[in-house]
Amino acid sequence: MDELPLISAVELSRFYGHFCAVDALSFEVKRGQVVGFLGTNGAGKTTTMQMLTGNLAPTSGQIRLAGFDLLDSPLAAKSQLGYLPEHPPLYPECRVDEYLRFCARLHGLSKTETHQAVDEVLNTCGLTGVYRRLIANLSKGYQQRVGIAQAIVHSPSVVVLDEPTVGLDPVQSHSVRELIQKLGQQRAVIVSTHLLNEVQSICTHVQILQAGRCVLQGALRDLLHQPVTTLTLGLHHAPSLARLKILPNVQQVESITPNKWRLHCSPGQLPTDAIVQAAAAERWGLFELTPEYRTLEQLFIELTQLS
Repeated sequence: MDELPLISAVELSRFYGHFCAVDALSFEVKRGQVVGFLGTNGAGKTTTMQMLTGNLAPTSGQIRLAGFDLLDSPLAAKSQLGYLPEHPPLYPECRVDEYLRFCARLHGLSKTETHQAVDEVLNTCGLTGVYRRLIANLSKGYQQRVGIAQAIVHSPSVVVLDEPTVGLDPVQSHSVRELIQKLGQQRAVIVSTHLLNEVQSICTHVQILQAGRCVLQGALRDLLHQPVTTLTLGLHHAPSLARLKILPNVQQVESITPNKWRLHCSPGQLPTDAIVQAAAAERWGLFELTPEYRTLEQLFIELTQLS
């Protein structure tokens, strides 16, 4: 039997007066899944995140976190939630360990539990070397790690991260991404971001919002590995365009450079064998024949422009 989802949103809607920011949104996130929340500005991401974390009441719909209804049992539901907003709620005048102990006690942990939890989260988030330093004196990357540490110090089963790598340099971003992947192994994680390469590197699933509605959701590997319909063809001795157009299953030929073309083919029917045979027989000087998989950026642009 499949494990019950740790995050469940059913027909979630939010109106501001007559304006519908989120329109009947439904989705689930299970343990071990890291879901990338994507959308253009005004798509409803921020409103959805605020509702999921209990900071904004939905106009209608239901939210369950680890089996607890967020509206009917808010304390039980929020005890299972770890949240990192876009601007981490840090106290710069505190030491790292002092701040994390304070956060643990806010979540109701005893003194003994707090000591153990802080030690664990310092190790998990790579903060053991800076735990006695003032937060104000840490780099942006370490401050972001402290923000993640406060979100998981009480061992929540659900983690929601809003723009977790914003403002970080490439090295800092890489280390934070590795940390998020580690968190996702035993939890349900939602990451809201504008960085498509970040989603491709850390997320197992993706959800794209547009005008308050979900226009796409699913496993990232399935969405990006649909049947290939295009080939990049490179030839040293180019035949005529008419010759390329009569290759089997080729629907359109697009010139890239004087020696490269993009062939648009029938889905799942790439004429690779026919091209190789023709190139050898007619001495085309074949030097490239590459299937083109869709990128997340292409998918995102297609969906948000059509919606």
